[in-house]
Amino acid sequence: MAQTKIERVFLLVLDSVGAGSLPDAAAYGDVGANTLGHVAERCGGLKLPNLKKLGLGNILPIRGVAAVPDPLASWGRMAELSLGKDTIAGHWELMGIILDKAFALFPQGFPAKLVDDFKRLTGVGAILGNKAASGTEIIAELGALHLDSGFPIVYTSADSVLQIAAHEEILPLPQLYEMCLRARKLCDEWCIGRVIARPFVGSPGHFSRTANRRDFPMLPPQETVLDVLLKKGLEVTAIGKIENIFAGRGIGRSRPSHSNSEGMGLLEEELASTRRGLVFANLVDFDMIYGHRNDAAGYGAALELFDRELGRFLPRLGPADLLIISADHGCDPDFPGTDHTREYVPLLVYGAGLPARALGARRSFADVGVSILELFELEHEFPGKSFMAEIYSVGT
Repeated sequence: MAQTKIERVFLLVLDSVGAGSLPDAAAYGDVGANTLGHVAERCGGLKLPNLKKLGLGNILPIRGVAAVPDPLASWGRMAELSLGKDTIAGHWELMGIILDKAFALFPQGFPAKLVDDFKRLTGVGAILGNKAASGTEIIAELGALHLDSGFPIVYTSADSVLQIAAHEEILPLPQLYEMCLRARKLCDEWCIGRVIARPFVGSPGHFSRTANRRDFPMLPPQETVLDVLLKKGLEVTAIGKIENIFAGRGIGRSRPSHSNSEGMGLLEEELASTRRGLVFANLVDFDMIYGHRNDAAGYGAALELFDRELGRFLPRLGPADLLIISADHGCDPDFPGTDHTREYVPLLVYGAGLPARALGARRSFADVGVSILELFELEHEFPGKSFMAEIYSVGT
């Protein structure tokens, strides 16, 4: 194994940064999707010098990011074994849960039985919306009617979510959150990943969502790698929406962020505060702001900004630190529709002084979780195959 024992792992999920369609992409209508490849083409090439040095261009062809003969990191890409292409499913698989049933999606709106049960459980006489929509667009469309009627706006998106939008003066936050809690019990039966409270303020023509969003996710169905780490006394720090994805389970400390840059700033702060354990971060801007909005140029600019921030982070890693960069699914902005895309995700594994190996195409995202457990010498029965054993297997 390693000459220097790893004490800290920084796992960075670049939300939706896919690396080419999976062999089963046809079942999802995603044949030909390639988030990284298409963004680079649409931008006329990407300037990612730090990711290039790590070996991103060795994983797949990316215009502007050439393969290098001696990358600093081990490189490969991972397939998703879980069914679906949901944010929660991707993150859960990274931590050892492989789903044999996909989270439910409702692109045509929720069925009548679900709506009737929702009204019964929450005590509302009617709902507005009941369709897949942009959150800002649906409050612009239905906000005035909501003010007049008092009925909540219930809608979904390309993700497995039931979202409830309400004006804070019409449905005060405690009541909105209670409505979401009741809906959460219903949504478990329908296998819906998240219920989200979406409060807003303002007047017709001038509505705006507030910072009082709250997520009510489904609990992981079983123990995850995070639970094991925490039980064994290691630190588990979540940055961004990680706490919401795991419903708080297995999280020692959570640090929410509101942008990629804020998330990277928090990641840097953890270099001074985390002593031994896992720092698990999600950078959501790629997916939320650019992928779902078919903004390839914005996506490319966000990747280049991240690369610059990564360039400041890398030199601060010590010999006992390991950085893993990956993703949770694709969301190709140059592909028909605005949904996630069924893709491989990149895998870069960097540590100062560690060997750099070609890790190939991994069978499952779960390889990440078992590799982390192996580094901390913890026994487990999770699925997946450690890539750390492969990194240290040659010439050591």
